[in-house]
Amino acid sequence: MIVCGEFLLDRPVEDAPQTTDATLGGVKALNSRPIDTVDLLSLPAFVGTMLWESRVLARRELREFGDLDDATPEELSDPSLPADPLIPVGYERRDTAASLSMLAGNVAVNLALAGGLAAMNRFVFKRRIADIGSTKWSLPVAMVAWDFLYYWDHRWMHEVRLFWANHVSHHSSERYNLSTALRQPWSGFLTSWVFLPMPLLGIPAHHVIKAGQINLLYQYWIHTEAIDRLPAPIDTVFNTPSHHRVHHGANPQYLDKNYGGILIVWDKLFGTFEPEVRRIKYGLTKNIQTFNPVRIGYHEFADIARDVRRARGWRDRLGYVFRGPGWQPS
Repeated sequence: MIVCGEFLLDRPVEDAPQTTDATLGGVKALNSRPIDTVDLLSLPAFVGTMLWESRVLARRELREFGDLDDATPEELSDPSLPADPLIPVGYERRDTAASLSMLAGNVAVNLALAGGLAAMNRFVFKRRIADIGSTKWSLPVAMVAWDFLYYWDHRWMHEVRLFWANHVSHHSSERYNLSTALRQPWSGFLTSWVFLPMPLLGIPAHHVIKAGQINLLYQYWIHTEAIDRLPAPIDTVFNTPSHHRVHHGANPQYLDKNYGGILIVWDKLFGTFEPEVRRIKYGLTKNIQTFNPVRIGYHEFADIARDVRRARGWRDRLGYVFRGPGWQPS
């Protein structure tokens, strides 16, 4: 199994050709199948939980789609308590189909690139500066390390326009349900390097892979409006549906907040945490109004190319690529 972008696929991964137990920190090379048991079980689990969620939401009061389109920034950002009650948006057939199409494209791209990414990880592992090895602590260490690096990966995808061009597809739905979790981008290789410190520190390949898989699967269930706010002890430490709804909001105070994967403590440590108070306007600040998966996947890359072509001078061209989304020359 190898991690690419925000989705996982099991591929034959070896830490190095003709590896020995010593080379792998006491773990022999993996003999992986193209898709592992967890991947196979996750597919019917996704279908079953989406059906469950759609039935739960069908029995609840739903918001009128687009009900916040005319709300002012002040109305969307009012921080005063009490918090608005959770009223879901629900499912829409074309929106769900678009999300599933994005997932299919993500899988295809990741399969095509898996060999190259595995080679990159092998190259780094051979040159590791430490050797954590395979112990009872290496998987917990890998999980915390992955979650910490995921926070920065996720944050940089919001702060660098080239990386945002990949990630924006995940935010493109104006609805929020379990199918939104499957709206995965097609260019995750752009930030695959963020996780290279793990093989550099000698974390075994199978624990790097498992940490990424657990992290991604955890994030599936938080894409829902069927679950309201959770008890304070959970909300304080872990990423929850309430916290992640904020992350998908286009409300001014919700932009670029709550980047965490499993743990929300990173956001609290680095100043990017925002609680759910006002009802959330899902989607982008300027929505793209399409269910076409190709446009969903690549529209921001096309916009970058247009801006670079029109720019005056290399400073502005580079700014359109590497500064934040929405940057304009002075």
